[in-house]
Amino acid sequence: MRVVVVGATGNIGTSVVSALTAEPVVTSIVGVARRAPSTLPSGVEFAGADVRMDDLGRVFRNADAVVQLAWLFQPTHRPEVTWRANVIGTQRVLAAAAAEGVPAVVCASSIGAYSPARDDDPVDESWPTDGWPLAAYTREKAYVERVLDAFETEHPDTRVVRMRPSFVFQRASASEQRRLFAGPLLPHPLVRPGVVPILPIPRGLRMQALHSHDAGRAFARAAVTDARGAFNIAADPVLDRARLGELFEARTVEVPPGTVRAALSTAWRLRLAPTPPGLFDALLRLPIMDTGRARTELDWTPRFTAFETLREVLDGFRANAGGDTPPLASDAGGRFRIKEFASGVGGRDPVDAWGVPAH
Repeated sequence: MRVVVVGATGNIGTSVVSALTAEPVVTSIVGVARRAPSTLPSGVEFAGADVRMDDLGRVFRNADAVVQLAWLFQPTHRPEVTWRANVIGTQRVLAAAAAEGVPAVVCASSIGAYSPARDDDPVDESWPTDGWPLAAYTREKAYVERVLDAFETEHPDTRVVRMRPSFVFQRASASEQRRLFAGPLLPHPLVRPGVVPILPIPRGLRMQALHSHDAGRAFARAAVTDARGAFNIAADPVLDRARLGELFEARTVEVPPGTVRAALSTAWRLRLAPTPPGLFDALLRLPIMDTGRARTELDWTPRFTAFETLREVLDGFRANAGGDTPPLASDAGGRFRIKEFASGVGGRDPVDAWGVPAH
């Protein structure tokens, strides 16, 4: 098989490329991104392309599967920019795949595509995917689900897979995720167990996590098998207040979500934090996903627990860990994080804002 991975240099993309190299049936891998990595696994080709504007057909020619991972989280203050990259970009990937007759497309959806939960009973892949309307990320993920619905109707012979991962972490993504979601004011020394004696937890907060390497293996299995449809992927256990307290080695105190939201809203409006309050609202309403289908039909089991995964990324936060691709680079924010401040904290991507070439 020849597999093209769009968004190959990000948190999940690097792991998907690595996992595909271990699949015996895969004989050719093309990694697509705006900016070239400093290194690539042996035998992997790189193709520079931007899903918003470039000719993707030349890259998809003769591919047996396309894995669509390209996604822009920032700028949160300019949702028209993320819409163009995420929704229109995905439409362009699908159109190019159809034009080139690619037999299979594996598209990254998300737990964020799901409608709000009614309780903590796990939901399977039939749960509605209408997202949360007040956050750009969840709106866009839900809309991409509708785009995929239309694509499947128009192209019934194309095998379409929708992967819906929970929050995905790895040590190498720590710097990137700190830039994207916490911003430049988060001090590294505080993000480790045993530092704070009391940990405030918003009432109702619980989440699922997944190691990037396990996500990569699931995406790779979806690409090389005959799988179709949607798959929830996450690791156990669910990270609730008790687990988070254990992880941080701190006593937890429940705080009203409204208090946290107000503080986050102020920080976002003042350009002190990149995460908008709507995304916090969505986080509190996410369902717990049942992952039985992925375990059975993809023959997939996470190798890392959610607890181990979060502990690893916390260690990465403390060490300012990064990877050898532009999105994961530990120094992408600049010395003293100056690029992050200069880009407006959620106003522009701190890397692109400083003139780094798109390809």
